[in-house]
Amino acid sequence: MARHERMPNGASAMDDELNELSPRRRRLLFRARHRGTKETDLLIGGFVSDRIESFSEQELDEVEELLELPDVDLTDWLSGRRPVPAELQSPMMLRLMEASALPGAGIPEEMRKN
Repeated sequence: MARHERMPNGASAMDDELNELSPRRRRLLFRARHRGTKETDLLIGGFVSDRIESFSEQELDEVEELLELPDVDLTDWLSGRRPVPAELQSPMMLRLMEASALPGAGIPEEMRKN
C-alpha cells in the first residue's frame, strides 16, 4: 500500500498527523496516548492530541511535567475521586481537569453518538 493511501483502520491518517509534528511534539503525543491505563490514555491522550499543535514551548514543558505523574494519581484527580494537591495545580493541570470534566471526555470522536 502506498504511503498516501488510507488504510481502513485510519493508521496512515495518524502517521500523517505525526509526521507534521516536531520530534518533541511527536514524543509527547506518544507518551500521552500510551500512559499504561486506558482511562489516562484516553483522557490525557485526547487532551494532548486536540492541542499539541498549538502548545507553546512553555506549555510543552508543563505537559512533560504532567506526564511524569503516576497514572493512578492522575486518574483519581481527573475523575474527581481525589483533589489535586495544591502544589500540582498548574495552569496546564487546571486545563486538563476542565477538559476531563466535560461530557464525553476521552471518548474518541468517531465513537461518540451524535
